[in-house]
Amino acid sequence: MLRTLRVVIGIVIVGVLGVLLWFATKPPPLIVQGEVSANRVDISPRVSGRVTKLNADVGDNVERGAVIAELESPQLTAALHMSEAALSVAEADLVRVNSTRPETIAARKAELAAADADVTLYQEDAGRQGRLITTGASTQARVDETARNLEAAIRKRESAEANLQLAVAGASKEEKALAAAQVEQAKASLGQQQTNVHELTIVAPISGQVTTRVAELGENFSAGAPIFSLIDLQNPWFTFNLREDLLKGLKVGDGFDVTVPALGEDKIPVKVTMINAQGQYATWRATRATGDFDLRTFEVRATPVKPVQGLRPGMSVIASWPPAGH
Repeated sequence: MLRTLRVVIGIVIVGVLGVLLWFATKPPPLIVQGEVSANRVDISPRVSGRVTKLNADVGDNVERGAVIAELESPQLTAALHMSEAALSVAEADLVRVNSTRPETIAARKAELAAADADVTLYQEDAGRQGRLITTGASTQARVDETARNLEAAIRKRESAEANLQLAVAGASKEEKALAAAQVEQAKASLGQQQTNVHELTIVAPISGQVTTRVAELGENFSAGAPIFSLIDLQNPWFTFNLREDLLKGLKVGDGFDVTVPALGEDKIPVKVTMINAQGQYATWRATRATGDFDLRTFEVRATPVKPVQGLRPGMSVIASWPPAGH
């Protein structure tokens, strides 16, 4: 029994020593470090102007659509008034070419009535002269003169009728089309000026926190010059830059755990959303001419499975590599 016990103890000791040796020679897990990132938006005006009001400062949280700054531009305001006046002129001209004054129409009707009276008069004179010439009381010259007067009166009546129709119809189709096109052009110009003036009010394009404020009251800013910078703290992500030999088995949609030292040691589950090759500048070069090869660096982006309070861009993130299950 004593001998058997010694054998068992020896086996146990050898086993313990083997386990200790295995742990002592096992390479430590690879630790990769990444960084917390978030969308950043630089806000700049589309038109030039002078800052008259600032409604946000560094550290403020703003909602999408909130007015964060207001500019002024006398030039744009004047251009807006000019466009409004030009539209009024174009609309008035359109009304003019599509209508005729009542006095003009009345005058043309009076001219037609006078022409009708002349035709009636010369028709009666022609009939009378026709009867007189059969009795010898009139001459052929007088009859011919009466016929010419009647023809002239008929032509004058036709001219009066045409003038009346022209007065009632107004301008030609081409003139009306041109006037209508000028109205549309004036409306487009006014719309552009209204848009420019509207752009003097700067609103937040996203909900986020102000990280930079360049503007000061009374300062002139040209179009495209940044005034504020915002970061979207509601949708952060983690970025890791890994050599391609560390990506074995990793694909978009895989999950693993990370820790953020600034927030403590709690595990944060994340999901891979992007694996993208970096440029040639991020290539790991082989140190030997043979038996080795260059390795590209890939960006691995992952997002938290659940919202994590306190995450801010620039924080370090740690993960054991390869992740569990890969």
